[in-house]
Amino acid sequence: MNNISGISGTSAVDLLKQKEKLEGLSGDSFAQHLKTALNEENEIQTNSEIAIGDIATGQVKDLHQAALAISKAETSMKLMLEIRNKALNAYKELGRTQI
Repeated sequence: MNNISGISGTSAVDLLKQKEKLEGLSGDSFAQHLKTALNEENEIQTNSEIAIGDIATGQVKDLHQAALAISKAETSMKLMLEIRNKALNAYKELGRTQI
């Protein structure tokens, strides 16, 4: 007979804490996270456009920082596009699901 003494039971306090965490993850919270992520992406793209403009006009102070801003914008845009594609695929899959 195995005696498992290292595993403790879940207390009511632990369950209430988990419930509070899950209640905090409502639909409004998801929408707010999505809006925040899109605003951050917009800011990154704006910084990249400024860096490109500075390079084009010769007003760039630090070429390395400008190149980093452009690279960061490219990478973040690719990530956002992949997230969008995954969300659309999930939506289409839900539409195909038979009830």
